[in-house]
Amino acid sequence: MRVLITGNTGYIGTVLTPFIAAAGHDVVGLDTDLFEHCTFGEAPAKFPTLRKDLRDITLADLEGFDAVIHLAGLSNDPLGNLNPDLTYDINHRASVRLAELAKQAGVSRYLFSSSCSTYGAAGDKILDETAEFNPVTPYARSKVLVEHDVAKLAGDNFSPTFLRNATAYGVSPRLRFDLVLNNLVAWAMCTGRVRLKSDGTPWRPFVHIEDISRAFLAVLNSPRERVHNVAVNVGRTDQNYQIRDIAEVVEKTVPNCRIEFAGDGEPDTRCYRVDFGYINKVLPEFQPQWDIPKGAQELYAAYKKVELRVEDFEGIRYKRIDHIKNLLATGRLDLSLRWTSPVAPEMAPARVS
Repeated sequence: MRVLITGNTGYIGTVLTPFIAAAGHDVVGLDTDLFEHCTFGEAPAKFPTLRKDLRDITLADLEGFDAVIHLAGLSNDPLGNLNPDLTYDINHRASVRLAELAKQAGVSRYLFSSSCSTYGAAGDKILDETAEFNPVTPYARSKVLVEHDVAKLAGDNFSPTFLRNATAYGVSPRLRFDLVLNNLVAWAMCTGRVRLKSDGTPWRPFVHIEDISRAFLAVLNSPRERVHNVAVNVGRTDQNYQIRDIAEVVEKTVPNCRIEFAGDGEPDTRCYRVDFGYINKVLPEFQPQWDIPKGAQELYAAYKKVELRVEDFEGIRYKRIDHIKNLLATGRLDLSLRWTSPVAPEMAPARVS
């Protein structure tokens, strides 16, 4: 299949894109590349990429594709809270418009990267795909809105699938340190403290970004009738953890560290446990390979290799919200988060086999 992957230069995209290409699909990316100077370790593999804002995509950009994998968006809650209207403009309205244009262009499959954060403040209940939404942030609400609006576009010639990813973790060329496991391992290695910013009681499901990539590939390769206009939770049921349990795994992984609660920590209202039985039923090809202890080991090894420091992951290079604020303050981005200077429309193409 010829596949357009939006957000291909982001945290998930730099892992998922070569994964999809290695399976034999012809991939092209689309990304404004806000984090081009935030590479962790080795540079990401390059693919033919249209460097363009998602809000500016045209019908012509989508012609000739069999499928769209839509990852692009403002990718965490602090960034989403920076300007909620902008979050809805990019994450909701532009995502729906992308689906509408894809349908007009004859693209038959639309895989949307949704989130288990749509379940929001749900307490200790185990939730499957039929559970009510209860989002608590603009980021999560935008995911709910996209699912609702894009589902209405489904038809004989346009088949959307909504992949509700658990909380992601794992090493990537565009690593995010605002994610729970990634962050706790970094604090533990650099300071000797597993620093919890909440009381540690909220529940959260977790999934490695390679396993997210496996789920998208499974949907892409699946017969249409199995995944047509359905939502699928992406993860493993045995990977639901309370945050304090994650901290204990990190404490066992990183030598000479101890758990510490931040003095300014506040209760986290985002609390949800998720059932992943449906993905095993509808996509038996999806075979996740990672768990939290294995992921903590991977992160620790990667951080040691680059000799990570606190000022790296708490500074403008890797902290998403601070990086964007710096681009705004220096005039490289305008208030709509568009580049103020022209950027090259194409990145150098290269194939990964």
